[in-house]
Amino acid sequence: MIKNLIKNVICGIFLFSSASTFAQTETPEKRVIDLTNLEISKGVSLHIISPEPIQFVDLSTNNLTGDLPAENIARIKITEVSDLDSLATRKNINLNDLGVITIVCQSYMAQYKVNYLDFKRDAVTNIQIQPEDMQPLEYPKMAFSNTELQKFSLDILRKKVVNKPIREVKNLKLTMQINNVYVVNDYIFLDMTFLNSTNLGYDIDAIKFSVEDKKIYKATNNQSIALEPVYQLYRQKQFKKNYRNIYVFKKFTYPNSKVMKIRLLEEQLSGRAIEMKVKYSDILNADTF
Repeated sequence: MIKNLIKNVICGIFLFSSASTFAQTETPEKRVIDLTNLEISKGVSLHIISPEPIQFVDLSTNNLTGDLPAENIARIKITEVSDLDSLATRKNINLNDLGVITIVCQSYMAQYKVNYLDFKRDAVTNIQIQPEDMQPLEYPKMAFSNTELQKFSLDILRKKVVNKPIREVKNLKLTMQINNVYVVNDYIFLDMTFLNSTNLGYDIDAIKFSVEDKKIYKATNNQSIALEPVYQLYRQKQFKKNYRNIYVFKKFTYPNSKVMKIRLLEEQLSGRAIEMKVKYSDILNADTF
């Protein structure tokens, strides 16, 4: 009797836990009638602005055409037809059923029902995707979106005061310094500052990151592995006196026989350059926040 009672309790707990799990992860279905309505007119492009990069856009009918003029902007308009187009093509454009726009971003999806508006002067030319239109995508949370990486980077700038940098090099009256290194899950954040002691502004050609051998015995034996940041807070191309930025990398490792190299390169013809070597211990001693 007691054994059966315990068994029933355990089964009840399991079923309750399972139901809770499904309740947390299940995404309710959406129907066309439930979608936010957008109105669009002939000859007017609608720009849909996303807070994070757009992965792709689906237009459910041939009545609409579009492109991505920027990584976070989708440009949509009614498909244009002329007298030169075939009769079949002209008949295929149905203003009474323009279709559905689906926008998939890094961490969410948004969908809109498109309706035709005959009054061009009342047409909306741009909208921001609102939180209530965002349907979260069930991706592992280990992968941060650019919006989340931007938030972490701004938190570093706001909360972390630069005292003594953990690494610094000087050359040609230029200074490159790593203020600190931070880790969040599988991401490494490099907080860097570049200083210019001259009155000649610095035009950035590139900032390159790589992992290379500590000692090079022969040029042919040198192995250089380029590291590309998955995100950087600012994309500034010129600075007068100082420039601070946050560079974000997916987790990487390298043996003691190698070092991480950071190169700041100036546009020609001046071509001032400065290089820093970063020990693996600097990465291992990274802070968190």
